[in-house]
Amino acid sequence: MRSSTGPDSGPVVVDSPVRLRELSRGWHRAGEVVGLVPTMGALHAGHMSLVDRARAENTKVVVSIFVNPLQFGPREDFQRYPRPVAADLELLRRASIDAVYMPRPEAMYPPEASTRVSVGGLTSRLEGLARPGHFEGVATVVAKLFWASEADRAYFGQKDAQQVAVVKRLAADLDSGVEIRVGPTVREADGLAVSSRNAYLDARERQAAASLSMALRKAADAYQAGERALAILHGTLLEELGREPLAQVDYAELVDPEDFEGPGTLAVLAVRIGRTRLIDNHDLAKPFPG
Repeated sequence: MRSSTGPDSGPVVVDSPVRLRELSRGWHRAGEVVGLVPTMGALHAGHMSLVDRARAENTKVVVSIFVNPLQFGPREDFQRYPRPVAADLELLRRASIDAVYMPRPEAMYPPEASTRVSVGGLTSRLEGLARPGHFEGVATVVAKLFWASEADRAYFGQKDAQQVAVVKRLAADLDSGVEIRVGPTVREADGLAVSSRNAYLDARERQAAASLSMALRKAADAYQAGERALAILHGTLLEELGREPLAQVDYAELVDPEDFEGPGTLAVLAVRIGRTRLIDNHDLAKPFPG
């Protein structure tokens, strides 16, 4: 851990849960309110919107950067996931946050550790079905981040809607005392949800990726125009995605946003564009932004 010496020296960087807990407890003794923004790094405008909100709503802000191996499957992109650490730290210095938590893998998951956190029900559908073990990895790392940071509030993006539902359930069921706050999906000018994985896309794939937001927009427009038949709205999603030759649909469903069972107005998509798997969602009861 290093201590900041002035407003321009940047955040304290912490590499172990024990040190982060000591820091947070010192803040709480001084009457501070601690906000946590969990990330895997490769920070973008979506992350920074959460950082800005946390900065506005808390007196101290911690951003975690940890590419969590437990939430990646054996054929997924753990090894190639972008890790621009220097650029991330510069963004966070400019954002005037208070601490960056960059735990060593062995500090997060010692060799003798065998405990995993599983959230029932929610994790067996959609992303949980498509990516076995993913949400167990998410729930485990989030629980460890909550307990290490002892945060008062934690900030997550709506783009990962099912993850948000899992985290809310975890926080409530484990009496964490952490208030979960959710920021809206941040989008590019053409509607594509901002994501670290967008960096994988070549020019043609980047163009094709806009089909996800276009499908959500068309379905939302239909709902706003009075269409309530879920079969027709679902067909609108599939029809629009079907117009893009590079789009391979993993799932496109209309679900309840609380339990991720149908029927409901939350449209959730997972689509492969080339080698890159993208997700997006939108509540059709609300106009699509932009």
